[in-house]
Formats: sequence, structure tokens, C-alpha cells
Amino acid sequence: MDFYDLDLNDLVLDALDDMNFAETTPIQEHAIPPILEGRDVMGIAQTGTGKTAAYLLPILSLLQDGGFPKDAINCIVMSPTRELAQQIDQALQGFSYYLNDISSVAVYGGNDGIRYEQEKRGMQKGADVIIATPGRLISHLSLGNVNLSRVSFFVLDEADRMLDMGFYEDIIQIAKFLPEKRQTIMFSATMPDKILELAHSILHDPVEVKLAVSKPADGIHQSAYICYETQKLDIIKHLFKDETPQRVIIFTSSKIKTRDLAISLSRAGFNTRAMHSDLSQSERDEVMYLFRSNQIDILVATDIVARGIDIDDIQIVINYDVPHDEEDYVHRIGRTARAGKGGRAITLVSEKDQPAFRQIERFLEKEVEKSPIPEELGETPQYTGRGDARNRGRHRRRGSGERHKRPAKPHGDRKKQETPAAMADNDQGKEQTGKKKKRHNNNRRRKSGNDTAN
Repeated sequence: MDFYDLDLNDLVLDALDDMNFAETTPIQEHAIPPILEGRDVMGIAQTGTGKTAAYLLPILSLLQDGGFPKDAINCIVMSPTRELAQQIDQALQGFSYYLNDISSVAVYGGNDGIRYEQEKRGMQKGADVIIATPGRLISHLSLGNVNLSRVSFFVLDEADRMLDMGFYEDIIQIAKFLPEKRQTIMFSATMPDKILELAHSILHDPVEVKLAVSKPADGIHQSAYICYETQKLDIIKHLFKDETPQRVIIFTSSKIKTRDLAISLSRAGFNTRAMHSDLSQSERDEVMYLFRSNQIDILVATDIVARGIDIDDIQIVINYDVPHDEEDYVHRIGRTARAGKGGRAITLVSEKDQPAFRQIERFLEKEVEKSPIPEELGETPQYTGRGDARNRGRHRRRGSGERHKRPAKPHGDRKKQETPAAMADNDQGKEQTGKKKKRHNNNRRRKSGNDTAN
């Protein structure tokens, strides 16, 4: 669908023209119309599908059309991390380039007192849009720095990640400061029970927009090592025995593993740092700066890095632990092979992780290549995908390891992929062909609930 086919404000469309954004992504096509109609929306879509624009564009259009207080905060956008809040703020600056009457403030931790005072002044003057992390906004609320009593739009971006980071109670507390009559928009990549509980608490009769999870990019070479937990560190050391690691992310399942693995790799002589939510914001900023500037070769991280951070030239992603579900697997390995480049994704599969990895293979509709581990590392478990007592047979992988491969089970008429491969928010622009449409004569405008031609 063309953006001109949506009832967006003229000035917002001008900004999209300048950014060479012509066609909507599926999440934008299905989410923008109900948001413009004033409906609550529950969106289930991967990171990188264009969901930031899916809520910012209609909200900015409605604010520009008028009817909202000039001296109040009209929109709150919640983000799990400072990094994602900064990206949302940058996107907003682009989309609102021609909207001179709309102001915004990004509110997040990890900065000095001067920044805190700037946030306070911006909110007290009634910035139209506040983009905030939960902890920082709670801090301002507790000190009486912000009045949310006239907020019209409440947006939760990456809601599942906020809950994973322990922000459920903070979100509920923030919602208590908001008026009952408001429009609430929530986006999440997954739909666990806790997200359903949150949705029932804060959404009213929402429109649900759910997109199928996209398959990983074709440029990613996926492989796996079937191993015991105690062999994982030695496998990583072997991987980089003959090649110097560059631009590598290793994902673990916990903060403790992240710290311990980073220490072990550092002691083994690798240029490694850890990245997890227990670090202060200044420490996280330092780690990401060092990694982006190639001063760190290996970044060991929890899933906090899997979403909301754009690093385009990752060479290898290693899953030290198998992700809990296929969505997290796609998010993790999607850090590599970006912008049309190639990349490698390696997963270390222990006995207990075999059922989860088999489920990932079913989603991929193919069996991931199994690489043999070095003989000097000893015996390995068989791969059955069950992870139970029957999975105790030992063998030593030799040669190519092909003799242990088992064909993937057929999946009958399993529903095929419904949407194209996920595209990054900042990469969705496409070259327009033909002449620019004359929307100033054709674009419908919303005033007092009636459509009138310009």
C-alpha cells in the first residue's frame, strides 16, 4: 500500500517524500488506519518491520490536525532501553520535520544532572510527545516533575522486552497517572501470558494486528554444534583458534552466564566485554561505543542487545544457549547479514536445549547444519530433539558428521509465511516511480469527525 492511500496529514507526507518512504510495510498498512480511527491497537510484529512508523505517523498526523491541548503532554511512548528511546526520538525528528508546532522530549537514565533538568523543563512546558524509559519516568513522577492527566496517547514499544527486564509494575504504576479516556497502543514481538495480562489491564477493546514471524535472511549461514554444556566454552575457543574474531556477538540466557563467559574469554586472551541490564547506563554506553568502533572483538550479551540496537556489520552471532522460542532466535541471528551482507549464526545445543532447537528447526522448515566438534573435546550427545533420558547415547563426531543427520519431519499443510522478510525501520524507503501524487487536492482531512476536500 502507498502512504498516500492512508489518511495522513499533508505535512507528514511531505516528510515521508523527503525520506523516500513510498510504500507501507504490512504492520504499517494494518495498524495505521485503526490508530487514525482512535482505536486501541495490540500489534504483534518482529523488530525491524517498521512498527515505529506504524504508531508515530498516525499520532503525529492526529496531533497536527489539532484538537489537543497546547500546554499539556499529549503522548507518552514507553521504551525498554535508552538505546531504543534514542532511535524512536530520531525517527520522530524525521517524521515531524515540517510540524513546527509539535515538540518532543526524550527521557532516559544514565546522564548528568543538566540533562535531568532539561527533561524536567521540557515536560513541565507541555511537550507534545515524551519518549521515556520506565525507570526514568517513574523518577520524574515521584518528584512531581510531570503531569500526565491530559495524555491522549499511551504507547508501549517492545512490551515483551520491558516485561523481561522487570518493568511490569512500573508500567502499571505509570498507567495510574493517565486519564481513563485515552488511546493505548502496544507493540510486542511475542505474546507470553504476562503480555496478555498487561494487555487486559490497560487496553480497551483493541484491534489486534498480528504478523507471521519472518524467516531469517537468506544471507545467514546457520549451523549448530550438538554438545554437552561443559564443552561450550572450548568450542568457542576452537572456533577462533585459527581466525581472529571480529564483530562477534555471543548471546546467553542469563546475566550470570554473560559475566562468567566474558571473564573466561578475556582470560583466554580474547578482546571481550559483557553487556547486560545490571550495567549502569554509562557502562552500557561505553561498551557499545567500544564495540561499534572495533575496539572490542567479542560482545557477550543477554537479549537486551537483540532488539532495538542497530549494528549493521556483525560477522558472527553465536547462541551460547538456545533461545526459548523461534521469535527470539530470529531476533538474535538477525543481528548479522544486514543491509544485504552475509553472516554466520552458530548455535550451541546442549542436551536440555534439544527440544527447543528442534522446534526452531520446525519453524525454519529445514534441519540446521550440524558441525562436528573437535575430537579432542571428547564424546557428544546424540541429537534426537527430545532432551530426555533416551538422549544419553554417546558418540564421537568424526569427519563431516553427516551420518548423524536426521531428516526433518514433514509439517503437513503448515501455514506459509504471510509477510515478506522483515525490513529495518530505517531501510523501508523505496525509490518512487512516476510523478508525485497531488495530495493537496486529494488528501482527505479529518475535522470534527467529517471528511472534507481541500
